[in-house]
Amino acid sequence: MGVFAVPLQLASADGMRLEEVEATVDTGASFTVLPSRLLDDLSIERWYTDVFELGDGRRIEQDVGFAQIAVSGKAGVTPVVFADDNVSPLLGAVTLQILSLAVDARAERLVPRVNIWY
Repeated sequence: MGVFAVPLQLASADGMRLEEVEATVDTGASFTVLPSRLLDDLSIERWYTDVFELGDGRRIEQDVGFAQIAVSGKAGVTPVVFADDNVSPLLGAVTLQILSLAVDARAERLVPRVNIWY
């Protein structure tokens, strides 16, 4: 898959402010990853700590919270990882699923996905 970025809007915990960031679409990442300072500035609460495996095999512990996110015309609440402030934002697979979005790698864009119910 090609690497591309999309604008992502985050709402503050009280819903009164919006911040927009460019996030790299990364279907290999489970959760959406954002700089801690941004999440803290939006008063996003840290709910729990979890273990994450990085691309190089290292495992790290990071805080996780839940944020209101809008991307490509879809909006919802999704888990977000509080990353170091030097980490570039990533839009992960769980958020894509929650928002019913799929990756069109050839056109480097997100497209609506049909949900499956068995």
